[in-house]
Amino acid sequence: MNTVKAALAAAREKLPASEARLLLGHVLDRPAAWLVAHDDALLEEADLLRFASLVARRKGGEPVAYLVGYREFYGREFAVLPAVLIPRPETEMLVDLALAQKVGVGTTARILDLGTGSGCIAVTLALEIQQAEVTAVDASAAALSVARENAERLGATLRLQQSNWFDQLAGETFDLIVANPPYIATTDPHLAAGDLRHEPEPALASGADGLDAIRQIVAGAPRYLRPRGRLWLEHGYDQAAAVHELLAAAGFDDIQQHRDVAGIVRVSGGRRS
Repeated sequence: MNTVKAALAAAREKLPASEARLLLGHVLDRPAAWLVAHDDALLEEADLLRFASLVARRKGGEPVAYLVGYREFYGREFAVLPAVLIPRPETEMLVDLALAQKVGVGTTARILDLGTGSGCIAVTLALEIQQAEVTAVDASAAALSVARENAERLGATLRLQQSNWFDQLAGETFDLIVANPPYIATTDPHLAAGDLRHEPEPALASGADGLDAIRQIVAGAPRYLRPRGRLWLEHGYDQAAAVHELLAAAGFDDIQQHRDVAGIVRVSGGRRS
C-alpha cells in the first residue's frame, strides 16, 4: 500500500530514518509528529514520485539542506541554496561570543559579517541585538541574494554589500567583526567527499594550508575596527595555533580561543588596542 509507513520503510533501506522522515515531511508539508500519528495515511502518486526523487538524490550525496531548501540556525530557519554554505551548529558560537560581548548595550554598535553566505550570522545578530547596525558582505552576488531573502523573511534590518572582504568598505570602522571564512586546504580530500562535494568551493577552501582568507582578514581587520573593537572568526580544528600567531602578529591583544562541544578550538579572536 502507498501509505506513509510503507514509504518510510522503503526509504529506510537507502537512508537513515531521520532523513527519510525529514524528506517526506517536506514533500507533504507536515511535521514529523504528523507522520507518526498518521502512518496509515495514503499518499498521492505525485507525492510518492517526488519523495522517491528526493531519496534518490540524497542517496547520491546531495545535502538534505539543499533538498528541502532550509537549515535551522540559532532557532530560526534559513533558506539555503547551492550558492551558499550550509549553516552548521558550531558557527553558532560566533553569535554566542558576540552576545556575550554585549555590543549595542546602551549604544548603537556597528557589526560587520564577512563572507555572509546565507546571512545566518548577520541576520541573527541583527535580530538578537536591538541596537546594532549590521553590515553583511560577500563576494558572491548569488549569496547576497539568499541573505537578502532570509533577512526580509525573518524581519531583520541590515545592509548588504558585495565586496571581497574589506575591498568596498574603505574608511568604515566597526565595533565587532565576525567571520566564518573558507579554511580548508585546497588539496584536502574531504572536499571531494560527502556533503562538501555539493557546497560552493570558494566558501570552503582557501589556499594550500587553508589559511589564505584568514591571513587576509586578520591583517586587514585592525584598520576597520574601532579602538577596543573585536574580531572573532571560525577556523579549522587544527588551525588554532596558527590563527593565534596571526592575531598576535597583527597587533591584537586579549586574544581568546574557544572550544566547541567536542572540546576542539574552533573560534579565535582578539581586541584592537
